[in-house]
Amino acid sequence: MKELDDKTRRHFIKNAVTGAAALSLGGILPGFSAKSYANILGANDRIRVAMMGVNSRGLALANNFSMQPNCEITYVCDVDSRAADKCIGQVEKNQNRRPKAEPDFRKALEYKDVDALVVAAPDHWHAPAAILASKAGKHVYLEKPCSHNPNEGEILLAVTNKYKNVIQMGNQRRSWPNVVAAIKELHGGVIGRPYFAKTWYANNRPSIGIGKETEVPSWLNFDLWQGPAPRTAYKDNILHYNWHWFWNWGTGEALNNGTHMVDIARWGLGVDYPTKVTSAGGRYRYQDDWQTPDTQVITLEFGNKGSITWEGRSCNSRNVEGESVGVIFYGENGTLQINSGNSYVIHDLNNKLVKEVKNDMNIDARSLTSPSQALDALHINNFFDAIKKGTSLNSDILSGHQSTLLVQLGNIAQRTGNTLDIDPKNGHILNNKQALKYWSRTYQKGWEPTI
Repeated sequence: MKELDDKTRRHFIKNAVTGAAALSLGGILPGFSAKSYANILGANDRIRVAMMGVNSRGLALANNFSMQPNCEITYVCDVDSRAADKCIGQVEKNQNRRPKAEPDFRKALEYKDVDALVVAAPDHWHAPAAILASKAGKHVYLEKPCSHNPNEGEILLAVTNKYKNVIQMGNQRRSWPNVVAAIKELHGGVIGRPYFAKTWYANNRPSIGIGKETEVPSWLNFDLWQGPAPRTAYKDNILHYNWHWFWNWGTGEALNNGTHMVDIARWGLGVDYPTKVTSAGGRYRYQDDWQTPDTQVITLEFGNKGSITWEGRSCNSRNVEGESVGVIFYGENGTLQINSGNSYVIHDLNNKLVKEVKNDMNIDARSLTSPSQALDALHINNFFDAIKKGTSLNSDILSGHQSTLLVQLGNIAQRTGNTLDIDPKNGHILNNKQALKYWSRTYQKGWEPTI
């Protein structure tokens, strides 16, 4: 097939409805794998993707994206050369084509054989990378949280409005069939009017110790890893996962895992921005370099519409209601509980089981990399359909920002020790100069995100 010019190709990608685009789980013909379909399809039928950040969650996403028949990963971008090499090898096995290594994702954004950027780097990179990709004319699959601070979230909204690209946040439960069914039942009045949602996450994470300043490893570009964040010395207990617990790069358990369940709670209650936010907790379990809370309870009030709580326990894994992760909606006529997986139960006011919908796919809610690969493929293909066919996103950047903002406000309340009064029209903090200092952040000079 003669190579299409870039303008024609973009038009084709946006509007064509191919057999591959219609495929879903269970839609692949007997005897054919996703790889088989990928070989049948012409290269111009696929969305070409650059992966940014492939050590942990990003590696799982790279595996998932490269197994989709309507996708080809063309570049792998990581500041850790070891992680990049490992990912390239796995992707090559999945798609029978070897992606190229491009350590600096910004260079990949200049290439014509990139339609979309998948951002799975640390939290401080999420919004800045998505903004740069948008300005380069690329679509973005953006892991949660969509931003490190509220101001970045609002910049993302402005960027999407200006450049008209597709940005899907990776809160994958928005595409899980039984979660969608549960919310539909909730909105249909199965428990009457829901007015309170309780969400939680429990784990048993070890201490990260006291880090030592050492030379930067030869396999790591630490300067690019820090990117927009103010520079600090390299310590041996930061990479690769522990950055979550440092405010300079991470956002704590609240945004690491809380975003998922708080998003479902907000979706179920049908609320946008709160009126009041409080938080209690701290770093209680160990005395080490961990800065964010290991125990935290955030309370979000939405006037007379109801309230949401999030309980995060990073160092005590005792389940709540039999689940390590979950959300319960309390209503006029009963409760609806969405569990850690793709399942839910409904009880009446007498605690009698009314309905139970079970998951039929393997899910490990505490997995750090890929809790639910098959289900997450539905979210990925929704992203592709939005690019190709204009299908509505299951988690567009507005809803992603609104849910991310809720837990960001919880962290701001925690860090200031204040009860925050919030404007329910836009989520802005009212009459609190101390709290407003956390609305944005200090950036390394020259790295400030702009529209």
